[in-house]
Amino acid sequence: MTQPPTADQYKQAFQEEARELGAELEAALLALDGDRANLDLVGRAFRALHTIKGSGSMFGFDDVASFTHHLENAFDELRKGKLEATGELIALALAAGDQIKAMLDEAAGGGPADAGRSEEILAALGRLTGPIEPGERPGARAAQSSEGAAEPEHGPPRQWRIRFRPGPQVLAQGANPLPLLSELNGLGALEARADLSRLPALGELDPELCYLAWDLTLQTRAPCEALADVFIFIQDSSEIEIEALLPVAGPAAGPAAEQPAAVRPGNRAPQSAQPARSIRVSADKLDQLINVVGELVTVQARLSAQAARSQDPEIGEIAEVVERLTGELRENSMSIRMLPLRTTFERFRRLVHDLSRELRKDVELEIEGADTELDKTVIDQLNDPLVHLIRNSMDHGIETPEVRRRGGKLPRARLRLSAQHSGAHVLIRVSDDGRGLDAEAVRARALEQGLIDGSARLTEAEACALILQPGFSTARQVTDLSGRGVGLDVVRRNIEALHGTIEILNRPGAGLAVTLRLPLTLAIIDGLLVRVGDAHFVLPLANSLECVELTRSDIEREHGNRLAHVRGELVPYIRLSEHFGLERGCAEREQIMVLETEYGRYGFVVDQVLGDHQTVIKNLGKTYRGVQEISGATILGDGTVALILDPHRLVQNAFQAMPERRTPRTPRPAREREGSPA
Repeated sequence: MTQPPTADQYKQAFQEEARELGAELEAALLALDGDRANLDLVGRAFRALHTIKGSGSMFGFDDVASFTHHLENAFDELRKGKLEATGELIALALAAGDQIKAMLDEAAGGGPADAGRSEEILAALGRLTGPIEPGERPGARAAQSSEGAAEPEHGPPRQWRIRFRPGPQVLAQGANPLPLLSELNGLGALEARADLSRLPALGELDPELCYLAWDLTLQTRAPCEALADVFIFIQDSSEIEIEALLPVAGPAAGPAAEQPAAVRPGNRAPQSAQPARSIRVSADKLDQLINVVGELVTVQARLSAQAARSQDPEIGEIAEVVERLTGELRENSMSIRMLPLRTTFERFRRLVHDLSRELRKDVELEIEGADTELDKTVIDQLNDPLVHLIRNSMDHGIETPEVRRRGGKLPRARLRLSAQHSGAHVLIRVSDDGRGLDAEAVRARALEQGLIDGSARLTEAEACALILQPGFSTARQVTDLSGRGVGLDVVRRNIEALHGTIEILNRPGAGLAVTLRLPLTLAIIDGLLVRVGDAHFVLPLANSLECVELTRSDIEREHGNRLAHVRGELVPYIRLSEHFGLERGCAEREQIMVLETEYGRYGFVVDQVLGDHQTVIKNLGKTYRGVQEISGATILGDGTVALILDPHRLVQNAFQAMPERRTPRTPRPAREREGSPA
């Protein structure tokens, strides 16, 4: 029998939901900063604050509720036209949102929140809205008579019938239904009638159980969403029905029965309620699932290998069914890990907003491809690299409005954050329309800092790549933003740890674009298993184009040049046996796997292509951290280990090692190759 949620679980749920509401608050405030007359944005911010306050009070987070209440009152004044949406108010509200997050972190066991900071914010808020009474309780202004009730939206008032039947365990779980009624009263004129039908005889009454229910009628301008948000934290353990009645004023809207009804179901919802479409699962449980699926894929490979050796038709049939089911399970479990980049991207609006104020620059952040999905594990490690790239653009690349005007540019700069799929990879690009890089100045600075030798001859691309070197910085003076030479080096190291690559496209005087090429997932990939001598390797199937034969006559015809004719095109190739120093016999015929790399099409010579392979990626550990050409390992069906090759790094390193072919084919820009956004 499933146990009901405990009080601690409810409090944890409140903290998680409150953080999401905090993100919604921040997004509304940043949008409001660019459209200060937009009452819809004001309403979004107000509803987020109202829900945090009311639910915080219900679950015992009185400090959060009290602090949020004062900010909620300010936005109530803003909705009524008694306050103006100034930059000062928006900056203050953003700071208050940060403080609410700090208070939630403290409640979750983190470091203590700075109480002095709360007082500073409230004092500054009081200068904008009038003095704040120190003893004023949360909801005191809102929970007035119906004549003075706060109504969070404009438009005609309407009536709602609400059936609220709390679950029996809500009191034991730390919830208190009465603040919810107070919240509803704060939205308009509330009439409440208690339903005592579940109340037992006095001798059978359990003080820890809730027996009461309420039939409510609410007159308000608030939308249905605002009413439903009042019950957001106990909806799964309660029965809640919200039904729209006739508008209070205005033309007749038809019989009440014809009005749409909104129902927020719980585990006691009526038959007409729709089931919940999503659930919250901890990241640890998801990681455990992926690990188990990975082990299952390995066992399935062993079963398939055994079936092939046994030549038993029945075992072969079973192996095929298991392979199909394992593939479906793998695809479904991997899709659960895939999350859109929207939340990650939207988080940087705040960073750009704050840096714009600090650097006195006018910058508009444009986001494209935010619905592009990427493995959660990769997303979790993207924050630091993107922060450094955005800070670098804001500090070094984008000019002040005055400089931009003198250069014939619009005073408002554009910073673009974009993403798109590219085979088994995702391309994430940070680009700006600033000054770009001066390759000669970068080279001179690197020479001054001892990062290169004075005799080094560098192409423009190689000079631009110096900004990724440890210790490099163009800043002459250390500030809060730059000068320490650790920013873009962090980007390089973090992206390499994710088996990704970095491409820099410089447009002197017009801007800089940095593209991160990242694998879709770090858990399981579709691979192509090949054999070289006694060793086995896996090549990424998404990059594989075709397989062609390489004969002795082909080699002699090219006079030792490592080129193969493939469909009328000369394709350079790498002999893996020589590259890795593997012992093998002399074969009359070999096979070339042609793959698409960052440098164009390249071939990899192997002894045999064994076929497709569902590859569970295993890390090689700290000992082999510096091996760039290997992105991991996998266990085959017979228990042996196969190394997973990184074709991009193989091409890069192999041709750098050959003096006669030091520079590989010039890579096509990502915009031409993939149709990626600028």
